[in-house]
Amino acid sequence: MALDRVRLGTAPDSWGVWFPDDPNQVPWHRFLDEAAAAGYEWIELGPYGYLPTDAAQLRDELDRRGLKLSGGAVFAALHRGADALKQAIEDCRTEARLLTALGARHLVLLPEGYTDLDGALTQPRDLTSEQWSDLCSGMDVLARTLQQEFDVELVFHPHADSHVDTQDRVERFLEQTDPEQVRLCLDTGHIAYCGGDNVAIIRRFPERIGYVHLKQVDPAVMDRVRAEGLGFAPAVRLGAMVEPPTGVPDMPSLLDALADLDADLFAIVEQDLYPCDPDTPAPIATRTARYLGACGIGPVRA
Repeated sequence: MALDRVRLGTAPDSWGVWFPDDPNQVPWHRFLDEAAAAGYEWIELGPYGYLPTDAAQLRDELDRRGLKLSGGAVFAALHRGADALKQAIEDCRTEARLLTALGARHLVLLPEGYTDLDGALTQPRDLTSEQWSDLCSGMDVLARTLQQEFDVELVFHPHADSHVDTQDRVERFLEQTDPEQVRLCLDTGHIAYCGGDNVAIIRRFPERIGYVHLKQVDPAVMDRVRAEGLGFAPAVRLGAMVEPPTGVPDMPSLLDALADLDADLFAIVEQDLYPCDPDTPAPIATRTARYLGACGIGPVRA
């Protein structure tokens, strides 16, 4: 099947943006300029507060560059119980108001990680049974709330150095959440980083794939990460995430599996680069857009 139902986009993450405000990051207007120049029409919001949060201003900035908004992202620690769920609902409501004002209908929920920017452990690597229950039931409630209040689909993003990282944990999460409410943001780089098989997940849970982050990892860097027991942030600084087609997973096989879903999907390029030289992202983004456009994913502007 063709990839004409898969819409290509990019995200501030591909410009080394992890925080709303950080001196190591490019200014938001430069990201918008360079994303448009690289050929993309769709972008993600990035961390809330990085791009303008006034809907009218953001709409004007996007329209001037011919850009559209696919969705946004929120971090939450649902495994911490009722108070964390309450905070997540409020954070997601704030984000959803801005997204829907711009016509976007996807919100990516990322789990709290267990390592910091130095790679040090900040909490246990494994959840208790009660924490797993809080995580999964909280996701059901959060997804239902956003659908009912905003007509926004909440998609869950497995993440390296989080409690839903390996393929076993991803599958456990899917088995313990409501299939009518909860779907995945399949981040191909994070799955590969943790030794998972993206195509196998797509084949086993085709109806649970609701959104995609496209990225690849460098196997040689991953060998060092495993050998030295490094955390995710230090791995990114070593260049763990790379542009296609230089890493894994194999991009043609992955795209074939997505095409077989025959579903409307966003595929957002999200190559972790924090921190990076400000002149690094734009050439990578341009090459990536051209490569994926040649693979049959669009739109990509000349």
